[in-house]
Amino acid sequence: MYAVIRTGGKQYKVTTGDVIKIEKIAGEEGGKVVFGEVLAKDGVVGTPLVAGASVNATIVKQAKADKVVVFKKKRRQNYRRKNGHRQNITIVKIGEIA
Repeated sequence: MYAVIRTGGKQYKVTTGDVIKIEKIAGEEGGKVVFGEVLAKDGVVGTPLVAGASVNATIVKQAKADKVVVFKKKRRQNYRRKNGHRQNITIVKIGEIA
């Protein structure tokens, strides 16, 4: 049994027991989350959402993603800028697909 959910502007194909990294959502570790935007479930594609479908999940951890290095350079101008960014993410474990 699988479902395609939408959260944080992205889509994820999930099954029961999956652990996924998503954009940061509010909640404490161990808290419950319900994803109501289910785009597909077991081959049934919604228009645009599957009516009455939801995915329950548990927040495992609030964390930060790996660092992305931003480096700008203009040749022959002695112009160099180095910057780093770490995006906030939430790690969730998928429970029941209802």
